[in-house]
Amino acid sequence: MTTIIIWSVFFGKSLDVPRDEFIIAGDAWQMCRSGRADPAKFGLSFVNLQGLWFVAGNLIRDLAALNKIEMLPWDVWGMMTMDDAQITDDQKKFLDRVAALTIGGDEAFAQVRKIYESEERVRMPGVVFNAMRQAPEKVALA
Repeated sequence: MTTIIIWSVFFGKSLDVPRDEFIIAGDAWQMCRSGRADPAKFGLSFVNLQGLWFVAGNLIRDLAALNKIEMLPWDVWGMMTMDDAQITDDQKKFLDRVAALTIGGDEAFAQVRKIYESEERVRMPGVVFNAMRQAPEKVALA
């Protein structure tokens, strides 16, 4: 069985997916890091985009979304990569902390804001690499 992290939009309509029917990035990260899940089971297997790097990218996007910066799945910035081998031990430890915060609920919100605002490697810089267009793209913030 292949697990795919999904986005809650289907044919232009939002879906109200019950929390126990999908895995959020923070949970997926912790499952992979603890050995409870195989990172290769997360991603888009039909186009060979899967692995810990895929989970990490979604974890960073979740952190941004919790800070009202809602990006597209093909927007890439900061420490995002497309290769598991490029994620350093230091980055993994940092993302362990990010994962814990993103699933920490309201109690963790102040720390979610603080880590997003203080860490350039996860903060969306205003220009992202659009992986679909293979080009940098300026992001208009509201």
